Parts: sequence; C-alpha cells; structure tokens
Amino acid sequence: MPKPSQRKPPVRLSRRDKLQRRGSGQSVGKRERPKRRDGSLLPHPKPAAQEPPVKPLRRKAEQERPQSDPSLPVASPEEEALQVNWDPEAEPEQEIIYGRQTVLAALRSQATLNRVWVLPRLRYSPQFLSLLEEAKARGTVIDEVSPQRLNLLTAGANHQGIAAQATPYRYVDLEELVEQSRQSGPHPVLVVLDGIQDPHNLGAIARSVEAFGMQGMVIPQRRAAGVTATVMKVAAGALSTLPVARVVNLNRALEYLKEQGFWVYGTTSQGAVPVYSADFRRPVALVIGSEGEGISLLTQRHCDQLLSIPLAGRTQSLNASVAAGIALYEIHRQRSPHQLKRTEVETFLNKSSTKAVESR
Repeated sequence: MPKPSQRKPPVRLSRRDKLQRRGSGQSVGKRERPKRRDGSLLPHPKPAAQEPPVKPLRRKAEQERPQSDPSLPVASPEEEALQVNWDPEAEPEQEIIYGRQTVLAALRSQATLNRVWVLPRLRYSPQFLSLLEEAKARGTVIDEVSPQRLNLLTAGANHQGIAAQATPYRYVDLEELVEQSRQSGPHPVLVVLDGIQDPHNLGAIARSVEAFGMQGMVIPQRRAAGVTATVMKVAAGALSTLPVARVVNLNRALEYLKEQGFWVYGTTSQGAVPVYSADFRRPVALVIGSEGEGISLLTQRHCDQLLSIPLAGRTQSLNASVAAGIALYEIHRQRSPHQLKRTEVETFLNKSSTKAVESR
C-alpha cells in the first residue's frame, strides 16, 4: 500500500475539457470523491446556496412612462404652465389664423370663428372693439390672453397681438365658381395655378387677384399648396371674400372652362406673344406656372395662347407671384373705363415737365 504522501491526487476535469471529450466521443468519468488518509470517503459537499436573481429597481410605472425625444425643444416654465391650461378647442386639426389684417377681414366678412385670442390693449381699440362685440353676439368666444399664450398658439409666428380659431377653408366646386363669376359681369377672369407649392406665393397671388377685382382662383389638389393659415396671413384677408376651387385634374378643368366660353391664356418666360398685345376684353382664364418649371407641357397644349412678359435685364424669369401681378394689372388696365390713351399720357408728361422747369 502506497504511503499517503505518494498517493496521486484525483484528476479534476474542467468544464471545457468535459465538453471537448464529449464532442470527440470519449467517455467522461464521474468526479472522484476525495478520501481521507485512512481511505474513507469524505462526505458530499453541501451545494452552495443560490442567490436570488437581482430584481430591477425600476418600477413598472417608470418602465411604461414614454421617453422624451431629445430632438424636441424643451419648453420653458411659462409654456409648461400654459400647456396645463391648454384649450381642447385649439387642437392642430382646427385652423388657427393670425395677424391683424387677416382676422379683421374674417370679422368683417362675418366668417365663422369659434374663438378669438387677443391682447387686452388690442381688445378695446377702435379698430377691433365693435367687430369683436358683433362676433361675440354671434357666439364667438373672446379671450384676453398674454403674449406668451399667443406665441404658444401660433408656434412663435408674427401674430401681431391677435389670433382666431376658424373653421377649415371651404373650397367651392368649379361649376359653382363659374356661375358666381358670371354674376359679376359678362367678362369674368379666373386665375388657374399650375403647381404653386410655396404658400407665400399662393397668398401673394390671391392678394393680387382680389385687389385687381378678379372673380376667383382654381388650384390643383395634388402637388400644390392649399389654403392654410400661412396663405391666409400672406393674403392679408383677400381669401375671406375670394372663392377658390380645388380640382383633381387641372387639364380637364381647363377644357371645361373652354366649354363655358373662357379664353385660356398661359404665361411663359420666353417664346410667346407679349402680354400687352393680347385682347383681354373677353372671359379669361389666366394660367400661372410653378416657381421652378413653369407651366407643364401638357397644360400648355390646353391653352389657347401663350403670353410672356418682356424683360430688359439679365434675369431670365420672374417670381410666380410677381408675374401674376403684372399680367393681372394688364388685364385690369385694358378693362379700366378711365384708361388713358398714349397721346393723353404724353401730353400729361409734357405738361408736368414744363411746370417743373418753370418752378425752378
């Protein structure tokens, strides 16, 4: 019998060695229990007590709480206090118009306004006092608020001290627009916009259309700007009385206008007849192209005549709203009962220059 000092210790296999032997097909023997010096076996070691899994300290409510988006701006304490008293009537699906001229035009036209937010100093001004009282009698809620509240309602826009919650803009049908235009006179004028996507251009064109006494506008439903709060702000109240028709197919609308007796003119930058040589003393549908591409080729084929504005500088084209204003002024000039003949204009200029020389 070997001495205890010469006895070899039992071979202990690691977990990796066991897995390698099992993968190679070798048998893995059981681990030998350690023995005492007298040869008796030691008792089985007690298994170590397993520690309970660590539970997360975050509560369920914290897990379900939505995380804030870091890209969004952080509201100031004043804005957070205002959001607590946020009006359910002023949700984004409602149209918020702002600006003195815009709200004035809506009040004067007796448009349907659910609520008006106004600064106290502007509430009792002679410009708004009577109109706000009439709107209040029709059921409009008038709220005197702070500038911070108006900034929150208009998303920081230039509200000029007043804003209103209006019903969504009501478009008219093309047939209804034609009937309304005929009631104004025998030679109505309609402005057709081909893909105007900038709301500022749309608002500026609407302002010129109403200022020169035209009867309405036609805009496409797809790939074009609609009448929004920004458009109404730029139009400065013109859309409160100017009807607008929104059509699905612009070319079919032009063919319908031809059937109703309208002469369709299209504006282009070059290769057309000058705008002052056209005869606008008839029912007219004036087509204005988009900001970058102008009138599409398919729409040009549906026009009876193409017109251009002669330019003298190096700039090859004009802004859509500027071109529309020039063409509308030429229509207004030809139809004005007080238009001056060329000889009268020259006589007037000669007299003015003579008086200026004599005054020296």
